[in-house]
Amino acid sequence: MKRLTTSAMALALLANTAAAEGELVIYHWFEYIPAELLEKFTTETGINVTMDTYDSNEAMLASLKAGGMGTYDVAVPGDYMVEIMTNEGLLDTIADGELANKGNIAAEWANPAFDPGRTHSIPYQWGSTSFSVNTEDYDGDINTTDILFNPPKEISGKINMLDSQGEVLALASLHMGIPQCSNDREQLSALNDMLQEAKTHWASFNSDTAKEVLVSGDVSVGMIYDGFSAKAREDRASIKYAFPTQGYVVWMDNVVLLKDAPNRDSALAFMDFMLEPENIAAVSNYARYGLGVKGAEEFLDPELASLPESNPPATAGAGAFIAVCDEATQAVYDQIWTNLKN
Repeated sequence: MKRLTTSAMALALLANTAAAEGELVIYHWFEYIPAELLEKFTTETGINVTMDTYDSNEAMLASLKAGGMGTYDVAVPGDYMVEIMTNEGLLDTIADGELANKGNIAAEWANPAFDPGRTHSIPYQWGSTSFSVNTEDYDGDINTTDILFNPPKEISGKINMLDSQGEVLALASLHMGIPQCSNDREQLSALNDMLQEAKTHWASFNSDTAKEVLVSGDVSVGMIYDGFSAKAREDRASIKYAFPTQGYVVWMDNVVLLKDAPNRDSALAFMDFMLEPENIAAVSNYARYGLGVKGAEEFLDPELASLPESNPPATAGAGAFIAVCDEATQAVYDQIWTNLKN
């Protein structure tokens, strides 16, 4: 777990300001928000920010359930994880009128199935999860999930997978053409067998260095988020993001208000701050993902609209959100993941 504070990042900036009016503790994805934006929040509000980071939705959930509740004020889970956290009673309810900028939420993200009416969350960033290939090492067709799960010999043993159960198993289900929450024993057995065979071709499970191992050439293929891939391509032009014909994962990350947040008012202030178009645009310009707030277009880097990582070709399969399974079915998928990681 990594921790940073705005006091450390902006000591000189804050030295001459008034004493902080409050505190805020954020649980956040790694390398996903510019430090300058947290400094701006502190300068505008007087609220000091402390931030811990995680590298997967599942790691975040496990940490909160293992004692993190009551420590953090907000977290940034993906769409399916918001639903899971709601079902497990981990989120507080945002009452009508508590967010002055709630009306800035774009219509398409204002009433999502995973949080109807946005009673627990606000939109943060959205994008896709697929994989990227260093075309210096492999110049064949990359737009197929065979690259990960039945790779050609040129890249066997040179593949990094995200250490993220939801995304790996969702992409594997798309590869096999089966439902994400299948309870068909034959399908589940075949999924497990396929993954066990595919694992023999993989070099590593790693999320927080997914970009770096591609740029360095330590691997030829890496499962990765589209924004990370765009950053990797800036450092190494031969890296290309794949849109498989079988489909790929899409997601929406969200800022949620945690139950028992020790600094609830500060949490709401932060959520309102992130609903300001200029502020959420700063995240997109840094992370290279889409956003869910109206009026942000004028603040966005024009290059974002034309990124190849954000524009699937006509041959791409459909994007799919990660499904939330019932408890019994999820237990089977948990065991498949455990088998894969052992």
